[in-house]
Amino acid sequence: MTAQDPEAETNIPPVAGWDELVDGLRDLPGKMLAKLPENQRNDPQIRQEVARLALSALGSVTIDSLGGDPNFPAFLPTIGQVLGVGQPNADTIYRAARISADGVYRLSGTRGSLNQAVIGQVVPRNAETGSGRAHLDINALKVDDDDSFEVVISAERPKGYDGEWWELRPAANRLMVRLVSYDWANEVSPKLALERMDRPMRKPRPAAQALEQNLRTMPQAIGFLGPMFVDHVEQLREEGFVHRFKEFDVSAIGGLAGQFYYETAYELEDSEALIIETAVPETCPYRSMILTNYIYETTDWYNNHSSLNGHQSPLDKDGKWRVVISARDPGVRNWLDTADYPVGAIQGRWTNCSDHPIPTITKVAFDDLAQHLPADVERVSPEEREEILRARRQAMMKRPHW
Repeated sequence: MTAQDPEAETNIPPVAGWDELVDGLRDLPGKMLAKLPENQRNDPQIRQEVARLALSALGSVTIDSLGGDPNFPAFLPTIGQVLGVGQPNADTIYRAARISADGVYRLSGTRGSLNQAVIGQVVPRNAETGSGRAHLDINALKVDDDDSFEVVISAERPKGYDGEWWELRPAANRLMVRLVSYDWANEVSPKLALERMDRPMRKPRPAAQALEQNLRTMPQAIGFLGPMFVDHVEQLREEGFVHRFKEFDVSAIGGLAGQFYYETAYELEDSEALIIETAVPETCPYRSMILTNYIYETTDWYNNHSSLNGHQSPLDKDGKWRVVISARDPGVRNWLDTADYPVGAIQGRWTNCSDHPIPTITKVAFDDLAQHLPADVERVSPEEREEILRARRQAMMKRPHW
């Protein structure tokens, strides 16, 4: 019989763990849809977007499963514009590496010039976190004349070592790196290498048991990641936070120290627009605002004008930060494009700022925008907007993502 013989296929025993993986994913979109109201569960558009979000969770966990190894660690993509689960920030490139809490690691590379470059230790929920620093600020590291650095990461400082050392927390199982750029085109990303020092360098053939274990653990990880925020916008609406900002505290789920989030749900017809207005803290090295859709996927910022940071959105002459949100281009510089999503969330961030003002929101008719904006608000032509969009996309795609 040939390898393509149907009878031969029926006689081949299943790969251990594979059927369990497939069975564990079979009802994932249904579990995610169950968290939404009935009218949204039955909407064909929402149903397919939920399936896309489930695929994002599958993709993120699959990359980690294929490449994650605490003995041979590498910073791999986790979430982003393609892997839209977890509501990524438009300015941030996220990567993670599996580690072992009893390992000794060396992080080396060059610092670069990003607005923020931070590595966090990830520990399981309810695990012992220890007292060491949760985050390592790459921008604060001492560097040599060539911008290079080296840090040893371990539970205890190695004997005789007096260089830069970062204490590894007792239950840490991953390092998560956030590379946050303000000026996408000109800031330089750090170059990072991570290696385990207390094990030989040569990687042996992975044992079947280890490969099977990866398969068996994937459904649980995907089942956590996929549904995590799928009903977040609906919760904001139920709580009455529509066009009214509230603080979003993410400190318990890995948020960075010094970062303040505020967010609200939005509901917009094509004939309407929102005007966001706020003072800006006296000291504020980073500010941004992004949109999401109804199931909390960050609106595609590569191909739409759907995110703004402080470098991209100048203040008006009166010192206020104003942003217009609408489905159509209003012709003002600081515009957030809903990209045809009539319902979603608006999220802003102040990072390491001296104050955390909560912006006001005014809903107006799109055709009446000029009556509600300063006469000297910065404007752009359709041709200028096209140039801005193309420049944004080029700059983001030229950033190192892997």
